[in-house]
Amino acid sequence: MKTKTILTSLSFALALTTARAADLTPAETKAIAEEGFIYGLPIVMNYAVMYEYAVDKNNPEFKAPFNQIKNEARVFTYKDTAIVTPNSDTPYSFAWLDVRAEPIVLSVPAVEKGRYYAIQLEDGNTFNYGYIGSRATGNDAGDYMVAGPDWKGETPPGIKKVFHSTTQFSVAGYRTQLFGPEDMPNVVKVQSGYKVQPLSSFLKQPAPTAAPTINFPKINKELAKTGFFDYLDFSLQFAPAGPEEKEIREKLVRLGIGAGKDFDFKALSPEQKAAVIEGVKAGEESIKQYLETGDKIINGWKIGAYFGDRDFFHGNWLLRAAGAQAGIYGNDAIEATYPMTKTLADGEPLDGSKHNYTLTFPAGQYPPVNAFWSVTMYDGKSQLLIKNPIDRYLINSPMLPNMKKNADGSLTLYIQKDSPGKDKESNWLPAPNDLIYLVMRLYWPKTEAPSILPPGEGTWKPPGVVKVK
Repeated sequence: MKTKTILTSLSFALALTTARAADLTPAETKAIAEEGFIYGLPIVMNYAVMYEYAVDKNNPEFKAPFNQIKNEARVFTYKDTAIVTPNSDTPYSFAWLDVRAEPIVLSVPAVEKGRYYAIQLEDGNTFNYGYIGSRATGNDAGDYMVAGPDWKGETPPGIKKVFHSTTQFSVAGYRTQLFGPEDMPNVVKVQSGYKVQPLSSFLKQPAPTAAPTINFPKINKELAKTGFFDYLDFSLQFAPAGPEEKEIREKLVRLGIGAGKDFDFKALSPEQKAAVIEGVKAGEESIKQYLETGDKIINGWKIGAYFGDRDFFHGNWLLRAAGAQAGIYGNDAIEATYPMTKTLADGEPLDGSKHNYTLTFPAGQYPPVNAFWSVTMYDGKSQLLIKNPIDRYLINSPMLPNMKKNADGSLTLYIQKDSPGKDKESNWLPAPNDLIYLVMRLYWPKTEAPSILPPGEGTWKPPGVVKVK
């Protein structure tokens, strides 16, 4: 009898959803699809990375199962393609966390003074809900706890701080500063001190009942396009709605999209199907337009703040989607600020197949940071690192002692596809034989003048890229 009642309820809910979708005009359908795409893009992008890194063990990008850490004793190269605009400054460590059954404890060793490290805690909503590391908690050893959205309780003994994920799955992304190739053993030593364990293990108590096994749907770039709202359906069941999500979630339900639902695109009328496709295209265009116009542009560099916690976004789904599109898993501006450019100061696109370029920092006017800074080269179309003859993807401040300064003390970077000559090769940032995308990273930017903060309004301004005549 109970089973029959449940089935009847499910049938009624399905019929209600279909009826609601049938009542929508094509214009309403398009509007909901557009807003839903913008709202859902970071969530689906995050699921795709989580699937590759923590679920699909046959994927070349696979790191480790949930609640285990994978340390990378290397920096990212052109072979790493799961994340757009990857950082190649700091060896990464990753721990994808499943906090359904119980909280997870992240333990860190004492890290020597002067070596920057940061653990960015980011959930399935792509909210940065906390930081552990040099800026946020210092370089002392400590034990920290990540709890899920449903966890209630006192801070356990020995735990320095509790962080609350807004979703049942999240990622801890570790960045450990590397001073040069010969420094890698020291980074490995720090990484070996990173520990991840369930709270019950940390407290030496019996483990609670395990969370149910999940059949994670396969995803790749093509499937993400054709089944976008199916992946959003799946992901939302692990993400209790916040107050600012009530309105968008209600709209999505009208179209048959929601936590644990199964979006029935085939049940829509031909006009509604066309409207959904138009809505997604409109969403893509809105994100593109925001990225082109939403930032302050200084000497050709776009500078803005795209990343933060739930309060930072405050329901601004377009800002969140633009951040994910520009470079998912970016830091809060106070942890790292990212000036980005694809153009000269006058707006002309940077193209390594047509021109050589330079970037000159005047004497004493390097990016103002407490940790370090870098300039990284990406392919202008894919936003991935590029293969090049000297395996150099960036120039950063730890490299300064080996670089050549100009007679007036300024520093010039040579941005071009071919070597500028042996005498200048120390300052060469290899470019693609195509469009160029440059990202500057200021780790732990200074807050006192000169400073890049607030982003786009600060007293320090990045110099423009110059075309070689």
